[in-house]
Amino acid sequence: WLYARSVFNRIERVPVADVLSHGGEGTNYLIVGSDSRDPADLEAAGLNPDAFKDGGGERSDTMLVLHFEGGKATMLSIPRDLYVPIAETDGSAKINAAYNGGPRRLILTVQEALGLPVHHYLEVDFVSFASLVDSLGGITIEFAHPAYDRNSGLDVQSAGPVELDGPQALAFVRSRNYVEVVDGKPRPDATGDLGRIARQQQFLVAVLGKLGDSKNPFTLARAAGSASGGLRIDDSLGLVDAARLSLRLRGMDPESVVLPVRLGRNSAGSVVFLVQPDAEEVLTRFR
Repeated sequence: WLYARSVFNRIERVPVADVLSHGGEGTNYLIVGSDSRDPADLEAAGLNPDAFKDGGGERSDTMLVLHFEGGKATMLSIPRDLYVPIAETDGSAKINAAYNGGPRRLILTVQEALGLPVHHYLEVDFVSFASLVDSLGGITIEFAHPAYDRNSGLDVQSAGPVELDGPQALAFVRSRNYVEVVDGKPRPDATGDLGRIARQQQFLVAVLGKLGDSKNPFTLARAAGSASGGLRIDDSLGLVDAARLSLRLRGMDPESVVLPVRLGRNSAGSVVFLVQPDAEEVLTRFR
């Protein structure tokens, strides 16, 4: 317990308690996968910095809501190009722009624009999580076909379940030029950002599932030490809450729910819009 508390205390807190929700039928965790583009971070993770020349800094690469209710887990991905009104501003933009105003603005935007209560906030640094994957002995990803991305360094030679180490897991989750080999012919992913979101969601489920399945205390201790540097959590999430979440994650196989959206364009460029009334029916499940 003392070790767990010492690790937990190293995790950075985000001061958002005053905007978090307290009602609803279940508990919603807004999980944000942040995307560091610092060359030193990329090199440390075993990635090629030249593959990510679209600027430095950090952005929210993926957003999902993990919902617990009645012993069941449901997961909803929020496309970063979803065009919505941005909280604390007078305009609308891609929801990814809300993150540029900080976690507080992102939480408020999810609550106000989508009507989803946010009870807790977790932010995952994908680059830092390379060491977490290695501490778990790798993670297994199911591939429908062999796949590669020459920019990120992803190189999967066969279909089926493939165990990825830290650098290959990051190459998978960071892939922007994902190509599958179908019947011996390369087939680039035509789904763009939506396909990338699905892969990142698959990555997070694999990592969380591996954490939940692990019974070895030394493995869990190494994983906790690795994860602490790549996490940010809301300032209302205590150690007991974190322990309760870890128990919920044990053997977790969440139902993935797709938010109905359509592609479009406006002054913000290529965006996606909610498809109503189908989107409202999906969002109601998370309220």
